[in-house]
Amino acid sequence: MSINSAMLSGVSGLVANSSALAAISDNIANVNTTAYKRNQVNFANIVTAQAVTGRYSAGGVQGVTRQFISQQGLIQSATSATDLAISGDGFFVVTDKAANLTPADSRVFTRSGSFSVDADGYLINDAKLYLQGWKIEDDGTVDADPSDLSKMGPINIKNLGAAVKASSNVVINANLNSQGALSPDISPVDNYSAAGASMADYAQDPTTGTKPDFEIEMNVVDSQGGTHKITVGMLRRDPTTNPLEWYAEIYGDPSEVTGIPSGQITAGSLVFSGDGKLDKANSTLFGGVAGADFEFTLDSSAGGAAPAWDPTLGIEAQTLTLNLDELTQYNSASKVKSVNPDGATVGNVVGVEVDEKGFVSAIFDNSEVRRVAQVGLATFANPDGLQSVSGNAYRATIKSGEFTIKEPGSSGAGSISPNTLEASTVDLSAEFTGLITTQKAYSASSKIITTADQMLDELINIRR
Repeated sequence: MSINSAMLSGVSGLVANSSALAAISDNIANVNTTAYKRNQVNFANIVTAQAVTGRYSAGGVQGVTRQFISQQGLIQSATSATDLAISGDGFFVVTDKAANLTPADSRVFTRSGSFSVDADGYLINDAKLYLQGWKIEDDGTVDADPSDLSKMGPINIKNLGAAVKASSNVVINANLNSQGALSPDISPVDNYSAAGASMADYAQDPTTGTKPDFEIEMNVVDSQGGTHKITVGMLRRDPTTNPLEWYAEIYGDPSEVTGIPSGQITAGSLVFSGDGKLDKANSTLFGGVAGADFEFTLDSSAGGAAPAWDPTLGIEAQTLTLNLDELTQYNSASKVKSVNPDGATVGNVVGVEVDEKGFVSAIFDNSEVRRVAQVGLATFANPDGLQSVSGNAYRATIKSGEFTIKEPGSSGAGSISPNTLEASTVDLSAEFTGLITTQKAYSASSKIITTADQMLDELINIRR
């Protein structure tokens, strides 16, 4: 009967508008939820077969939920370095536990990047979901697989131990006085000998060897974080015969550096041009070879008489480069302006940072920065087909298609914006407007039921 179908149509209107109200309520409640994606209930009519010509049977309406997961929210500034937003396509891969993950454990996807470091050092968001990433190997490579989530693991920035960086480069800025008083060891007879009367010998025993006119000292860091004093000693040659040349030696503590003479690493000459600049092509400080790079290697495993770290120190081989481009010979007092060796002694983690490519780096209190992991972003052919789960996260479905894990900023994946968060896509003005129209539609549907009820009463009262 058409009246019955009208009543059922009214009931379907109540059900559909109840669903619409629920979706609007969820949207309004999550207006401040990070990266929340609004839902909307759309209406579709139901058409029933018209068996009798001239009579109409109402079908009613059904609510169809639509998710706007692919809609980009506004990127807003945040105060924490671990607050992350995705600008473009993609989802963070997260899990609900940090330790003992197996391939069978569930992985879900989210754009809620409000991560912080928990007590155990893991990056975890407000929903207590642990961020997953690819581990950075010791050689700096990443073992990434676009289809294997088990290659990813929870990111931890505390269980890294201490950081040490051995020195490899020293920048020296100094001047040697071109008109300084001549050393007694040079005038009137040149008594200096790098092998028999060296500056390295004098450094250990002033009663032997030759006193340098000028010394430049530097502290270098070894592979275990220890520091060692290395000295560059210089002795001006007789200006009447060699006004642009200085004898030079590099030496260290004999208890730390083996060499002949004791503690000597290398010896030769430093030659300057007429404008006071270092003439590298004619200097023979390293190995007696003119133009050779200003570098030396200390390798305790080399054996023989070559300069090396003392084997009892147990430290790795080390090559040091001296940048002497700013070493000059001018008519002014000999002076060290700056000595800047790189390297860092033992340091502990004090912070974390993430860049646009998803590289997570630990910051140490010795100014070292070490990359520990790279965040991968999961992309889907149809992100609006994902299934919502608690914690503002999603699961893959047949509608969404298979995921592909990509490096941020590559192959269509969005880039990561550090120190920012993605805002909810809810527009309060639109939701309140929808609230009003939904309420009116619900009232109208209920009116259909009361009208149909009255008409049925009239039909029943025909016998009276």
